Amino acid sequence: MLHGFTGSSRTWNYFVNKWKNKWTLITIDLPGHGKTKAKEKSMEACCKDLDALFNALKLSSFCLLGYSMGGRTAISYAIHYPEKIKALLLESTSPGIDTLEERVQRQENDRILANRILEQGLDWFVSYWENIPLFQSQTSLPLEIKQSVRYERHMQSKTGLADSLLHMGTGFQPSWWDALARLTKPVLLLAGELDKKYCELMKEMDNRFPQSLLTIVSEAGHAIHVEKPEIFGKIVSEYITDIYLADICN
Repeated sequence: MLHGFTGSSRTWNYFVNKWKNKWTLITIDLPGHGKTKAKEKSMEACCKDLDALFNALKLSSFCLLGYSMGGRTAISYAIHYPEKIKALLLESTSPGIDTLEERVQRQENDRILANRILEQGLDWFVSYWENIPLFQSQTSLPLEIKQSVRYERHMQSKTGLADSLLHMGTGFQPSWWDALARLTKPVLLLAGELDKKYCELMKEMDNRFPQSLLTIVSEAGHAIHVEKPEIFGKIVSEYITDIYLADICN
């Protein structure tokens, strides 16, 4: 399970507590987040580290779930190591930016934001980040949940977040749009109904994956696992169950 930008393995606490008796769940802090302090990790280098970890854990085949930045990482890993993937589960993510012009513009935007994080600090950034349009749907969440999300963001370091933007940001990673057709393993795509941008992106991904299932979750935004944790857990667990039942039947 791979978290999004500003998150950590803590992101998945609700899911882990609910489903740990049914599945073996492995949560990972990606570079620059949580307890992973590695600097200047490109997406490719991160995937190599993940593969080394999975080999150390003797995992030859597994389902890989990723949210947002973690979803981009999951796609990148699956492109490099397709033989390890039993199924991909992708929440509110993309395979990168398709055109060079847009990637260059995103790189510039992320450089500006990274510099502002370093100059103005974590308190400024957390307040800024929680108020961007992408997370507008979270303003109506119970106070306890909003405080938990804010606490997790405050657990990060300004250098870690800046490095993540500059080395694993959407503008700096390769675009995998044309490679999606090569991923023949089952793919679950999850998007929140209120997150119009990612609904469209994931509909296009659904058109390109050879074997995918797209589910749009009602009354949810970008972070479905935060906004609708019960529904998210049910969809994910049922999908994984179906994957393994299909193996038994075959």
